[in-house]
Amino acid sequence: MRAVDIITRKKDRIELSRAEIDYFIQGYTRGDIPDYQAAAFAMAVLLNGMTPQETTDLTMAMANSGEILDLTGVVPIAVDKHSTGGVGDKTTLVVEPTVAACGVPVGKMSGRGLGFSGGTLDKVEAIPGFRTNLTIEEFKKQLSQVGLVLAGQSRQLAPADGKLYALRDVTGTVKSIPLIASSVMSKKIAAGAQAIVLDVKVGNGAFMESLADARQLSELMVSIARLADRRAVALLSDMNQPLGCAVGNTLELIEAIETLRGGGPQDFREHCLVVASYLLLLAGRVDSEDEGRHLADAALASGKSWEKFLTLVAVQGGDIRYVEQPDRLEKANLIEIVPALRAGFLEEVNARAVGETSVFLGAGREKKEDTIDYAVGIVIHHKVGDYIEQGEPLFTIHANSQARLDEARQKLLGAHRWSEERVQPLPLFYGVIK
Repeated sequence: MRAVDIITRKKDRIELSRAEIDYFIQGYTRGDIPDYQAAAFAMAVLLNGMTPQETTDLTMAMANSGEILDLTGVVPIAVDKHSTGGVGDKTTLVVEPTVAACGVPVGKMSGRGLGFSGGTLDKVEAIPGFRTNLTIEEFKKQLSQVGLVLAGQSRQLAPADGKLYALRDVTGTVKSIPLIASSVMSKKIAAGAQAIVLDVKVGNGAFMESLADARQLSELMVSIARLADRRAVALLSDMNQPLGCAVGNTLELIEAIETLRGGGPQDFREHCLVVASYLLLLAGRVDSEDEGRHLADAALASGKSWEKFLTLVAVQGGDIRYVEQPDRLEKANLIEIVPALRAGFLEEVNARAVGETSVFLGAGREKKEDTIDYAVGIVIHHKVGDYIEQGEPLFTIHANSQARLDEARQKLLGAHRWSEERVQPLPLFYGVIK
């Protein structure tokens, strides 16, 4: 078997066998197959696609390129959620403790932000002392004893994915749906997930800008889960405006804390309840999505979700004084409330523009090695469909540079579009793929 023959077969639109895919991925992981051949393979997949079976075989080959976390005997069922990335998406910080408070253990390995999309690890690391670099043994022990873990992805899991993704990033092959699906699902399977809720974002602030592409990706990932003997549900959720109000690490952490304590923006709270309901349903804790939603709502209302979050922070080394008293958290030196320059109905709050402005302020990374400023960010005060009076607060900028604040103000004013006519609010979800 030769790598060049496998590349040629995919170039000629011939379905690859499991043995061929295994040979290629294992060889590339070991270094026997060079980057230039892997780049040619990725381009052939981008141009010609893959069948669901090929994509499943690619997923399992990447999952098997390293250690697969076996949570059998640690928890009755390993559940996980994955978001394809968005602006203001601090969902994990509320959903995971809520599901755990309902009696379903959750062990999650999360990522960092890159580009305009924020990362969960950056948000929790705004809490002084919070430790995310757990060993696999520490991960298992905490999951068994506490029922909740939030850690970084172990380098021992799915190393082929990390290597191939870095190559795709510089060869123009990131947007291949089979390669995206196999990347996401290989990490979930390697991390021990048996039931997965996929939160697939749709819109200008998401990787999948069209509903058709998001649906295709969702159907493929759910198909991979089924073929790999896992349970999965994909939620098609809106990302044409930020989720909630806060964008930026400390600001999003504070908004998650407010939600866990019974407040928070209505759209964000509702989004969290829907995601939690499907996790509880997949875990067998409830018999319907409605029952799951009521259970999750009760956990939030009773304070059980909040208590579970406090336990998570404490056990992973975080100083709980900073979450019990969020005023202690790092603050930006410059805070400016920007008023609406006119009256009218809000037609658009461009999520991508808001996310990119947040990165410009220092809240995100343009390159993986960049450092981030936890304190900076943006609070968007209104949603699409709202009527706003001239002079009413439109957004608030948190910055540590006057020059950046001034430029951010103009960028954000440009991200808001107005209408004289009434505008329909955006939906939270566009559908569910089961």
